[in-house]
Amino acid sequence: MNRLQELRDLLTTFEKDFVKFYEKGNKSAGTRVRKHMNELKRKAQEIRKEVQDIKAVDKTGEPAAPEQQ
Repeated sequence: MNRLQELRDLLTTFEKDFVKFYEKGNKSAGTRVRKHMNELKRKAQEIRKEVQDIKAVDKTGEPAAPEQQ
């Protein structure tokens, strides 16, 4: 699965809580929204590191392989 699709899927799972909080005023959903945003931040950091690793070039001029988790 590509990273863009991973992000889309992640955002889709958050949608119900966003609607409950922003449109219906459900404060418990607000707590979940904050949790979702931290998860999104972690995923963004993971992707940033992967991009940096792919762009890194070792001394032979070959791109470094991305880290697998």
